[in-house]
Amino acid sequence: MKSIGSYPSIRMRRNRKTDWSRRLVKENTLSTNDLIWPIFIRDGKNIKEPIKSMPGVYRYTLDKIEKLVEKAIYKKIPMIALFPNTPANKKNANGSEALNKKNLVCKALKLIKKNHNDIGIMCDVALDPYTNHGHDGILKNNYVDNDKTIKMLIKQSLVQAEMGCDVIAPSDMMDGRIGEIRKALDKNGFNLVQILSYAVKYASNFYGPFRDAIGSKKSLKSSKKNYQMDFANSKEALKEVALDISEGADFVMIKPGMPYLDIIKLVKDNFEIPVFAYQVSGEYNLIMNGIINKTFNRDIIQESLMSFKRAGASAIVTYFADQFDHKRKY
Repeated sequence: MKSIGSYPSIRMRRNRKTDWSRRLVKENTLSTNDLIWPIFIRDGKNIKEPIKSMPGVYRYTLDKIEKLVEKAIYKKIPMIALFPNTPANKKNANGSEALNKKNLVCKALKLIKKNHNDIGIMCDVALDPYTNHGHDGILKNNYVDNDKTIKMLIKQSLVQAEMGCDVIAPSDMMDGRIGEIRKALDKNGFNLVQILSYAVKYASNFYGPFRDAIGSKKSLKSSKKNYQMDFANSKEALKEVALDISEGADFVMIKPGMPYLDIIKLVKDNFEIPVFAYQVSGEYNLIMNGIINKTFNRDIIQESLMSFKRAGASAIVTYFADQFDHKRKY
């Protein structure tokens, strides 16, 4: 850094003295425009089911979806993300329920799009909510078969696009799936459906509460380290992102979020593509457990979310989205 003078002629506190001055020199801003709200859905009627492993987060039956969407629109949240808790009797080794046009996600898509085209809907493309072994793809000799899984992911993407999904989000970390999904979407008339690639998804220890929420935690008997990224690596992320951009990704996701702020910045500094971050379930729990007396503390949440913006994220998937004050820019 070049020499910029010294005390007493330079007093950094001058620009911090008043609120109006702090606002003038603020480097990053945060509003609900930057947030994506994950919503868990389940079978049944008139149920708002607390998720024990995620205090303040619920699974909702489809008859409660309308009010959630209206809340998101009122709060000016640009997009919601749907995650199904698939009944155990609908799971199998190949995750074939993912292709059922009457599965939870598809029914939710049709229901929402019937009345609302003014909010984006993102759907994960992966098989873990639908497999009886909890992995993101089809197992062969206890190893996820990359190419067989891609064939299923293509079909899943087309089903979701047909039902009205705006943003297809492959979260499986199979090699080459972005290019194959993009080709299939374009070939079938869905050339304007966007792809948010989980390009950099680490084999993290922060996913436990989410796996409980979708019902895959108990069935997962081994780790996902042989297809998700090693959390010791950073440069590898650049190659993953470069490949997915070349294959047609419209945005890329870094997951988890706060323990990987360096990766968000690394990707943002090296590529001209919108970078999203996922403040995952384990991060959510750490923050909730750190809030005194379990009362909502907007300042702590604001600070955590601002860290993503400061690192270079364009948008943040967060379970705090619906609790954020949409009338303020921070």
